Amino acid sequence: MKVTAIVPAAGTGSRMESPVPKQYLRIGRHPVLAHTLAAFEACDLVDSIIVAVPQGHVEDCWQKIVKRNAFSKVTQIVAGGEQRQDSVLEALQVVDHETGIVCIHDGVRPFIDPEKIAETIILCAHWDAVVVAVPVKDTIKTSARGLVKRTLDRRNLWSVQTPQTFDYQLIFTAYHQATEAGYYSTDDSALVERLGRSVKIVQGCYDNIKITTPADLAAAKLILEARGSCLARYKGAG
Repeated sequence: MKVTAIVPAAGTGSRMESPVPKQYLRIGRHPVLAHTLAAFEACDLVDSIIVAVPQGHVEDCWQKIVKRNAFSKVTQIVAGGEQRQDSVLEALQVVDHETGIVCIHDGVRPFIDPEKIAETIILCAHWDAVVVAVPVKDTIKTSARGLVKRTLDRRNLWSVQTPQTFDYQLIFTAYHQATEAGYYSTDDSALVERLGRSVKIVQGCYDNIKITTPADLAAAKLILEARGSCLARYKGAG
């Protein structure tokens, strides 16, 4: 059964306060997106990768990210949409018909381990949907008009990350039904939950950060110095 990874990287990065989209900013010698793709290249269970990039960036991504680093598993690069959900749907619509499992991962989470990717894929043989998450560290409160309404029990709370891995037909249906209904979410598994399906949690790593702000980029550089990345070990990286 073929496994396809979808990597949405079509954001403009307004919170990064940079003219360069966050996925192209460098951590060490290489762009964030290159570090991310290297992890999927290194995962033996992933057969192909589809990347979604901003409009007008397809050729640049081919030349400066894929070819420069000899990423052989990247089979397609598509122009993304206005929101993340639009970008993932664009990629889902060009997935190879032999694909049975789809693994969706944020292009700006460069520190995911190939072993964790593989774990979600293996579990997806028994569960239709699998997400990586970490236990919440802080106390979480709900509020209204600036006043606390409720304090939640953090023992039951998880901070959800990616990858999120799914049976292909399930996630394809979930995306189409949500889009037709005008329902948007920043989380892939929320669309599956909307259909009443169960989602399995796999405990991840706190280093698997999403780079969104300048502070995140600074933290990413420290993580890279401390633990390295798949790209540093990838033979094709140039």
